[in-house]
Amino acid sequence: MGKPELSASDSFDTSVPHAPDAPDTRKALRRPKQYDAHDEAHEPAPADANDANDELLRPRETCEWLVRARRAAVLIDAARYYAVLREVIPRARHSIFIVGWDIDSRIELVPGGAGDGLPDGLADFLCAAVDANPHLRIHVLGWDFAMLYAFEREWLPSYQPSWHTHRRLSFRLDGRHPLGASHHQKIVVIDDCLAFTGGIDLTSARWDTPAHAPDDPARRNPGKTRYQPIHDVQMMFDGPAAGAMARLVHERWQRSRRSRTAPRPFHPGPVNPHLWPSSVTPDFVDIDLGIALTEPAYEGREAVHQVRALHVAAVAAARRNIYIENQYFTAGAIGTALCERIGRTPGPDVAVVCPFKQSGWLQEATMGVLRARLHRLIQDADPNGRYAMYAPAIDAGRGVFVNVHSKVMIVDERVLLIGTANLNNRSMVLDTECCVAIDARGNAQAQATIARIRNALLAEHLDTSEAEVAQALERHGRLNPAIASLKHGARTLVPLTPEVAEEFRDFADKVHVLDAEAPIAPDELIRQFLPEPTHRSLTARLLVLGALALAVVALTIIWRFTPAGHPLSFTSLTHGVEQLAATRLGPAAVVAGYALAALLSVPVTLLIAVTGFVFGALTGAAYAMAGTLIAAAAGWAVGAWLGRDAVRELAGPKLNRLSERLHQKGLLAVIVLRLVPAAPFSIVNLAAGASRIRFRDFFAGTAIGMAPGVVLATSFAHQLVSAVRHPTPFSLMVVAAIGVALVGLSLLLRRILAGRR
Repeated sequence: MGKPELSASDSFDTSVPHAPDAPDTRKALRRPKQYDAHDEAHEPAPADANDANDELLRPRETCEWLVRARRAAVLIDAARYYAVLREVIPRARHSIFIVGWDIDSRIELVPGGAGDGLPDGLADFLCAAVDANPHLRIHVLGWDFAMLYAFEREWLPSYQPSWHTHRRLSFRLDGRHPLGASHHQKIVVIDDCLAFTGGIDLTSARWDTPAHAPDDPARRNPGKTRYQPIHDVQMMFDGPAAGAMARLVHERWQRSRRSRTAPRPFHPGPVNPHLWPSSVTPDFVDIDLGIALTEPAYEGREAVHQVRALHVAAVAAARRNIYIENQYFTAGAIGTALCERIGRTPGPDVAVVCPFKQSGWLQEATMGVLRARLHRLIQDADPNGRYAMYAPAIDAGRGVFVNVHSKVMIVDERVLLIGTANLNNRSMVLDTECCVAIDARGNAQAQATIARIRNALLAEHLDTSEAEVAQALERHGRLNPAIASLKHGARTLVPLTPEVAEEFRDFADKVHVLDAEAPIAPDELIRQFLPEPTHRSLTARLLVLGALALAVVALTIIWRFTPAGHPLSFTSLTHGVEQLAATRLGPAAVVAGYALAALLSVPVTLLIAVTGFVFGALTGAAYAMAGTLIAAAAGWAVGAWLGRDAVRELAGPKLNRLSERLHQKGLLAVIVLRLVPAAPFSIVNLAAGASRIRFRDFFAGTAIGMAPGVVLATSFAHQLVSAVRHPTPFSLMVVAAIGVALVGLSLLLRRILAGRR
C-alpha cells in the first residue's frame, strides 16, 4: 500500500465549547462526530434504529466517537512500537502527551542504543527532544498507583530528578478515580495528529521482539533483572481519529489537576504532515475508527461502559471465528455473551490466547482463580467443542512460555478490536480504559487486512508463516481445527485448562471484590473483611508521624543551638546505637528489641519510623520488617495458645468478631488489615491466632501488607535524618511543615469520620 501524506486540508476541529458553569467537558464529549471526505467536522443524525443490529460501532452506545483515520497500522510487540516512537518523537513540533498505567523514566526504547545520537533513557531522551525544539512541550501522566504496586515500579516517580530537569517537560501522577480503580489507559499522542494506544506501557518488563528468544540479553529491566518473553499489540493512527485521542488526553491532563477551575477547552495545534514514519506501511487507509471508553462515575461525571458494550456486541456479531488475546479472562459480561453465542447452532469457534499462569502469587490467587471459574462455565455451555484456551510456548518441554499482555479481539474477518482493556470486570466498569475498533462490514479490502493481522498473530505464536495460517483456515474453515493442524515443534500454542491450586480453591467467592462487577463504595473494601470498619488507627498513625516530625524539630533545635543538648546529642545517640548494631550480635539485638517493643503494644508505626530514623531507609526497613514479622508471629502464637474464649475475655466481643472475620476471609483479610490499618497491630496478631487462620496465610499476608508501609515510613524517617544531622532553617521549616500537615490531616479525618458516624 502507498503512504499518502497529510495535507493542509486534513486539519480538524475537535474543540469543545466552554460553558462557565460546566465542571468539565464530558457532556460535550458525549456528542460523537463522524467525518467524511467533504466535511470532517460534519455531525450526522443518529443511525436508523432498524440498522442497529448491523451497525456494530454505535456512538453513545458502543463507542465515544466514530471517526476517520487517514492511516492506521498494527504494531506487534513492544520492540516495534518503541522503535517507531523513537523515530517520530524528535519530529514533534508543539506537543507530546504520554498517558500510562505505569511509566518508567529509566527504560530504553531501543535497548543497547538507537545510534541516533540521542540519550538512551526515556526521560533523558524526552528532555533532549525538548532541548532541540523551543516550541515543544511534553506532558507525562501516570497513574497514582496503589501501595500494593510500590515494589514493581520505579520508586517515588514524582521525585525522580530526570522528570524535572526541563521546565517544558511536565510529569504528573493522576489519582482522580474512585476507591479501588486505576487509570489503565496507555496512550501517546504527538502534535494532536498521530496517536498510539494498546496494551503497551512505557515501563519495565514490556520490551520484546516477535522472536521471544528465551535468553535475549536485551530483555532486562533497568535494574538489570531478566523477565520472561512478553507479547503485546499497539495500534497507531493519524488524521481526525488521532485528533479525537488528543482531545481525550488533553482532558485527562486537565482533570488530573486538583483545581476547582473549569478545564480549558481543547484547541488542536497545527497539523504536522511529516509525522507518519517511513518505516511503517499503513495496514488501513481512510478507515472509520470507533473509539470506546470505560470510565467510572466520579466527581459528578457519569459512568461510561462502552468498552463492555463493544465487546458484547462484537461477540454477538460472530459467525465463524472469535480470536482473543488477553492478559486476563474473568469478565462476567463477556463470559455470558460467549456462553450465549457459542451455545447456538451453528456457533463460532472461540480461541482464547492468554498467559500460562498469571504473573505473581497474588495474581494467581485472584485472577487465576476467577479465570478457571469462567473457563469452566464456557466449557459447560459449549455442546459442540468450539471453545479452546491456549498459552503460547517458546519451549513447552522446558516450561518457557510467553507472557501475553495484549488486549485484542478479532471477530471473523469483520471486527478488529485493540485497546488497553483487559477482559476482566475491572476494565469493563471500574478502571479508565480506551479501545479502538474497526468494523469492516462491506469493505472487502478491510476484511482482507483484518484476516492478515489475525494470521500474523497466529503465525507468531505457532512459529509458522501467515500464508500457512491462511491455508489452514481455508482448508478447515474454523479456527481451532486450523490451530491444531499447525501445532508442531517446541514453539506452539499449548491447550490450556487453568487449574486452581488447592490452597486457593476456597477463594472464588471471596476475591470478587478485587475484580468487581460494579464500582466499589468507599467503605466496601473494608466491609468485605472487617466486622466494624474504623479509621481510628489510620488517624492515630498520621498523628504519631506528625508528632514525631515536630518532636524532631524541637529536639534538633535543643541539641544544636542550646547547651542542654551537648551532653546527649542526637549524633552521639545514633552513633552508639549504630556501634551496637555493628557488633556480632548487634543486628539480632536490634531486631529482638524491636520485636519485644511491638509485643508490648508500642505503636508499630512509631517503631518503624524510629528504626528508619536511626539506621536509614534500607537498613532500617530490613530491621523493621524482620522485627515486625517476628512480633506478628509471636502474637499469632499467643492468640492460638490462649484460644478464642480467653482472647475474648481479655479484649472483648469486638476482637472476637474480628477473629471470626479473619477465619472466614483468611489471607486477603490479613493483607487488607495491614494495608489499611483498621485495627492495632498487636490486636490483629492475637485475633489471627485465636481465629485458627493458617500461619502461612497470616505470615504471608503480614509480609505483603506491611512491606510497602515499612519502606515508606523508613524512607520518611530517613529524610528527617538529614535535617537533624545538617540542620538549616529551611530544612527545619520543611520538617515542621510536614509535621503540622500530618497532625492537621489526622484531626481533619477524625472530624469527618465523627460527622459521618
